[in-house]
Amino acid sequence: MFPARGVLQAYGRQALTDRVILDLAFDEARLAAARAAGGTLHYIVVAAALPAVPPVLAECWPLALPGMHRLELDGGRTVVDIVLGDPEALLLDITARVDEFHAPSAQAPLRALARLAVPGALLVTVPGDEAWKRSLRAAGFSWDADTAPLQARYTSRKPQPSRPAPPVRSAVVIGAGVAGAAACERLCAHGWDVTLVERHDGPAQEASGNRAGIFMPLLSRDDNIPTRLTRAAYLHALRRWQALGGMATDGSAPILGQQCGVLQLARDAQHAALQKEVAEAWRYPVEYVRWLDAAQASALLGSATPHGAWLFPQGGWANPASVCRAMLAACGGRLQRVFHAQALSLERKGDGWLVRGADVDTGHDRVLAEGAHVIVANGAGAMALSQTAPLPLYTMRGQVTHLAADTFAAPPMVVCREAYLTPAMEGIASVGATYDRTSDREADRALWPASQQENLARAREILGAGRVPEAPALAGRVGLRCMAPDRLPLVGTLPDHAAPGQPERLRDVPRHPGLHALLGYASRGLIWAPLAAELLVCQLEGLSSPIEASLAGALDPGRFLLKSRRKTVVIAP
Repeated sequence: MFPARGVLQAYGRQALTDRVILDLAFDEARLAAARAAGGTLHYIVVAAALPAVPPVLAECWPLALPGMHRLELDGGRTVVDIVLGDPEALLLDITARVDEFHAPSAQAPLRALARLAVPGALLVTVPGDEAWKRSLRAAGFSWDADTAPLQARYTSRKPQPSRPAPPVRSAVVIGAGVAGAAACERLCAHGWDVTLVERHDGPAQEASGNRAGIFMPLLSRDDNIPTRLTRAAYLHALRRWQALGGMATDGSAPILGQQCGVLQLARDAQHAALQKEVAEAWRYPVEYVRWLDAAQASALLGSATPHGAWLFPQGGWANPASVCRAMLAACGGRLQRVFHAQALSLERKGDGWLVRGADVDTGHDRVLAEGAHVIVANGAGAMALSQTAPLPLYTMRGQVTHLAADTFAAPPMVVCREAYLTPAMEGIASVGATYDRTSDREADRALWPASQQENLARAREILGAGRVPEAPALAGRVGLRCMAPDRLPLVGTLPDHAAPGQPERLRDVPRHPGLHALLGYASRGLIWAPLAAELLVCQLEGLSSPIEASLAGALDPGRFLLKSRRKTVVIAP
């Protein structure tokens, strides 16, 4: 992406109270040593407010939003995590091995920094008073001179956890939708050899086959875990798509899509009041979200709406199949594609896995692929595999209605309220999608007239009756969403439900070695896929997580087994 040395030198030697400096102690020898060991250099910037954007980083500089923001420089060999918000709470929620810290005030929690520091790690900060210096020494840091800014080395002799052994970098990915394609791209980027197994003749044939998927964040009054996770996924997806070449509507970019904005209309006056309250309380950057009153929302919509709306200016729509193609194209020669082959069973063999299945054309059973790791990313298809069948996954049928753009006045941006309505893509606008319970996954793929009418009714609620055709032709598409009870994805190593025990913590849950999940993306797979794949690959490689530990735990596939066994009460005879 960006060369690390140029980035680190670009800041200039300004006071840390004005701007975070990353060039003060850039250590060429340390970087060379890290690369020789196959590792990366990891920086953490602790800031109460986002520093001014360096021009060289303008394309990837994060918005001033709470949480952890990751920048990858020098092709991923240098990682900079910018931590915004309560530093103590956030640092205690991070798992990493950090080479250098930058703190623009003397308020950074020193023991929290020491917990993350590797031997010899550098802290660049503003000098504090004598009590602060004593605390700095007690945390294990030492320095030669009381200069401003102060540069202290972590010299404690506390035992350091050893770096994990490098994994065997061969994997089989089952499923070629957005979940599987993202996994392939991230694994290949880290030097893995990957075999992709898909039962159809190409990628994005199931839930990822819709004409348009929308991307937008989620807001809440209390900034809860789903909100924080969705924000991280949304921002990460925007960065990854840009790294893949960006999006356009005219074929000039790999991804077919548009950041035209998303207008989320309030359902009623009470919801409008909540929208306004959330926007004012959190003071989000206007590039992230703005609250509009009814007059402003109506002006953007082009028709009257009785209440206000959130406007997400960087949101929009993308064609999921084009996203899949872009991710798979980035894999290069490390990816082997096995299409028209349905994975039916997984068999542990030695230190690896065999993926057995059937050739869709001939029906002959055979070994489709083998690898040290298997990533199950085939959505509803995971419910048929013995290792993933115990997971509490279920499907919901989603029907999207297609409307010809020349039959109604399509909006200039994505609009949603109970349903979403997209601008026209190649002459077709999409309305939907329904949430229908399904019992027969194959039979329910037919278009239902009742679902068509439901989508049209919602479109009329959004645009007004006069802007939506009365009886358009029955046209659209049906997809099956794979979902978990808490509506959050499953990302990580799969639990072994057959193993005995009463685990008390996620780390105690028994696991299938080398068997992992990217499942349960529900209706947000487009933005979940890049972050989930990054999280899983960081776990496999022993790298620091791109999100806080509490958020990663909320996605752990073992959370359901842990919850169920905590409820189990064994009464001895």
